[in-house]
Amino acid sequence: MNIFHLLRDKTLAALDELKREQVLPMDADVSRIGVEPPRDPSHGDITTNAAMVLARAAGMKPRDLAARITEKLDKDADIASLEIAGPGFINMRLSDNLWPRLLDAILQLGDDYGRSTLGDGIRVNVEYVSANPTGPLHVGHCRGAVFGDALASLLEHTGHEVTREYYINDAGAQIEVLARSAFLRYREALGEDIGDIPAGLYPGDYLIPVGRALAEKHGDRLLKMDEAEWLPIVKDFAIDAMMDMIRQDLAALNITHEVFFSERRLHEEGLIEQTLKELESRGLVYEGRLPPPKGKPPEDWEDREQLLFRSSQFGDDLDRPLVKSDGSFTYFAADVAYIRDKLERGFSQLVYVLGADHGGYVKRLQAVNKALSEGRAELIARLCQLVKLYRGGQPLKMSKRAGDFVTLRDLVEETGPDVVRFIMLTRRNDAPLDFDFQKVTEQSRDNPVFYVQYAHARICSVLRNAADELGDALKKPETGPSVNWNLLQDEAEMAIVRRLGEYPRMLEAAARAHEPHRVAFYLQDLAADFHSLWNKGKEKPHLRFILKDQLDVSLTRLAFLRAIRYCLANGLTLLGVTPAEEM
Repeated sequence: MNIFHLLRDKTLAALDELKREQVLPMDADVSRIGVEPPRDPSHGDITTNAAMVLARAAGMKPRDLAARITEKLDKDADIASLEIAGPGFINMRLSDNLWPRLLDAILQLGDDYGRSTLGDGIRVNVEYVSANPTGPLHVGHCRGAVFGDALASLLEHTGHEVTREYYINDAGAQIEVLARSAFLRYREALGEDIGDIPAGLYPGDYLIPVGRALAEKHGDRLLKMDEAEWLPIVKDFAIDAMMDMIRQDLAALNITHEVFFSERRLHEEGLIEQTLKELESRGLVYEGRLPPPKGKPPEDWEDREQLLFRSSQFGDDLDRPLVKSDGSFTYFAADVAYIRDKLERGFSQLVYVLGADHGGYVKRLQAVNKALSEGRAELIARLCQLVKLYRGGQPLKMSKRAGDFVTLRDLVEETGPDVVRFIMLTRRNDAPLDFDFQKVTEQSRDNPVFYVQYAHARICSVLRNAADELGDALKKPETGPSVNWNLLQDEAEMAIVRRLGEYPRMLEAAARAHEPHRVAFYLQDLAADFHSLWNKGKEKPHLRFILKDQLDVSLTRLAFLRAIRYCLANGLTLLGVTPAEEM
């Protein structure tokens, strides 16, 4: 049950009456009408901008049209009162008979409360992490991994058909560097003193076991080969080892992808050539020259005729090269072929979760999508800002194992996946985030993940205690008093009821905006409401959840707790965080 959908339907029905009465034209556009909570709760439960949106179409002042709309809504039994505010907002207070239906619906839906058909089955590809397979994931990858995974879950929960995808950058110069770095560790595993790691190679200790595994598999056979022979062998072996490591890193955060797409496949199966032929047949490529980059041109810049994609026709700043001077394809050419492959797989929305340093790449990706899909698909890029690590306010030192960065595994092993996932979602993805190991592990209300999990655990504790204290009366409620929601009278209880009613709307708004942090914010607010009610019960015994001499009140409040628990558990699960039952 979504009370905002319900009231929007009632508002639209009132507008239909006004259309039939010719107060509004029959073709009046109602798509921009909003039904939402007022900014100030004292103004009511729900507000709508319908009168302001339709005033021009009606040829009326917004407040005059609002008066006509309220005449229609005033007859509805679910609306207790209406008020016209400001330039023409209509504020509504809901009647007492609506809240019990909401609570009944939450208990009936349980784990499905908040699910919706917003996405209408649209096929969405969410590509996230996609780190080069040259080492373990670091804390920067961690934020994108958590954001992408939570976004995918949120879209699934709201009716989208989602595929989680990882693009393996297993072609290019960085893979040859990886192979040479692994080969150096292979020589070390065979007993050679390799000295300091040469500049340009990967220095991290994570390649030591790769070298040992190569030695175990091949003995000293690779030493007897020319580089042209051993390089492809070591390259394949190292990529597989790195991807195994990356999958394990992601598994530590409870993240799995349905698809791992190899860039090498684009090259080996001729998919780039096929894509360029298609672009040529549609007049989207040409031979031309690019202006020099602004400022001082890089040393490798060449003023030459080259094959260019007409990306500036589709919103990019300039056209983009597809072939290097040596005849090999540019990285961008592989991106073009990859987008074409996604479109051929039938996705209507392509979501790229990228690091903030990839911001300059977004326009060209969107230009490719516009050109290839001809408007049938949308490409959305979400950038994740940096994470700064601290311990007790002091910047954290780098990881020796990784070489020059803190690994995702370091983060998870010290704090746990629940802490990492929740904290990564306590800020917008495009805002910087500070992660202090000391603060995120302390048990206090200043630690958001503890505060929310503790609310869920407290409820579970009360429900367990109720089984002991109320015994058969709880186990067989059909023989005793039934749940009577009208017994919830305290304002702290009703504040929570209203908060529970906002949950489905919040999920849909978060899905539309691609902002899973809204779920984390909501959970913190709901937890604060619950802890406030808990503390109020300590001060005023009549508000406690279990009152042995008032079984009807106890059963109602326990049912109320189950409704709160469903929202907390559902939201935490969406974020990939465990709804703790004990703490």
